[in-house]
Amino acid sequence: MVSLRQQKVARLLQKALGSFFLSEGKSFNPGGLTSVTRVRVSPDLSIARIYLSMLGPGSPKEILEGMDSASRSIRFKLGKELGKSLRIVPELHFFHDDSAEYAQRIDSLLQTLDKPKGLEGKP
Repeated sequence: MVSLRQQKVARLLQKALGSFFLSEGKSFNPGGLTSVTRVRVSPDLSIARIYLSMLGPGSPKEILEGMDSASRSIRFKLGKELGKSLRIVPELHFFHDDSAEYAQRIDSLLQTLDKPKGLEGKP
């Protein structure tokens, strides 16, 4: 069960990371957009799992590798920004959130099921 403190820290990190990717996201995803969809914080507040939705020309795997290699500098910048709110900034782990693509796939499958077979040419 997620505690109230975990939820507060997750919201704080999501907001700070959202503004970070808005201002400096072009260095990780040039020509694209990166948004933070969900943040999960461990019970001891030491690890944060950040789920990202990425639009643009780059592959999500390459973008995540770049973010993982820069996670220490991102964490440092978050520490400077959130220093008054958080005593220790959690270790950051980035993951691709593919729920939007999954929803689109399910929607397209449902649309193909809605069409009756054999009646395509008849009014």
